[in-house]
Amino acid sequence: HVDLVESGGGLVQAGGSLTLSCVASGTIFDRDAMGWYRQAPGKQRELVATITSEGTTNYADSVKGRSTISRDNAKDAVYLHMNSLNPDDTAVYYCRAEEPAWGGGTLDFWGQGIQVTVSS
Repeated sequence: HVDLVESGGGLVQAGGSLTLSCVASGTIFDRDAMGWYRQAPGKQRELVATITSEGTTNYADSVKGRSTISRDNAKDAVYLHMNSLNPDDTAVYYCRAEEPAWGGGTLDFWGQGIQVTVSS
């Protein structure tokens, strides 16, 4: 059973920064691709950033240049640091793990989500 626990959210003023953390358990973390997604009220869940097991990163255009995703395999953790926050970043942020499945493909696991609110 894979668990993903997010932390680090909350209320932030526009222009500020924050770091979200996600700690995984029940998986061989260093084999997993990890990602951060977000869902704003009334909108679909969208990709924010991903990082492969090898450390290759990918960012949504909306956060590129002001966000960094990183991982610490020794701590089974993935992080998302965001700068220059604006009200459009307000959303519930979710951590996702893609675990390689025996026989091919991947299994997806999601955290419960954590609220980030950016005040103007």
